[in-house]
Amino acid sequence: MFFIQMSGFPGSGKSTLSRQIAEKIGAVIVDHDIVKTALITSFEEIPIEKKLVGKIAYNVDWSLVEFHLSQGLNVVLDSPCLYQEMVDRGIDLSKKYNATYKYVECYLNDFQEINNRLKSRNKMVSQINAVSSEETFKRTLENSKKPDEGSYIVVNTSEPLESYIDQVIDFIET
Repeated sequence: MFFIQMSGFPGSGKSTLSRQIAEKIGAVIVDHDIVKTALITSFEEIPIEKKLVGKIAYNVDWSLVEFHLSQGLNVVLDSPCLYQEMVDRGIDLSKKYNATYKYVECYLNDFQEINNRLKSRNKMVSQINAVSSEETFKRTLENSKKPDEGSYIVVNTSEPLESYIDQVIDFIET
């Protein structure tokens, strides 16, 4: 059983890669954007702080991850990984349910391409339209959290998915 924790800047290809991974290894995807969008639309008529909605969404994400792992299913968490607590929680849940922990970072260090992808995708309510500044983009890339223990891979998602999907699957399965 595997728990795959995705990471990467919005628009870097996490969801596209998550779907391919799930299809190839038979996994359930917990998509942070779907959870957060559902919460935002549920609270449309109730004034609620966006930061609080994000926190609630992460709590729902982790509850779903834990439930699926407890059922013996492979799980992919499709979410940016900007906080050490997320990495720690992923590792802890993997240990608790005897799942193999794998961390996959989608890396695209191209401000213009990220903005092109963000503008051209079918956007959910919770997703950003564009990156506000190149400085913010660079800072976020530099502050991505990776596990100290366990294994991880960083894939260059400026290349076509077909050029790295087999490498990612090999990494997960070894």
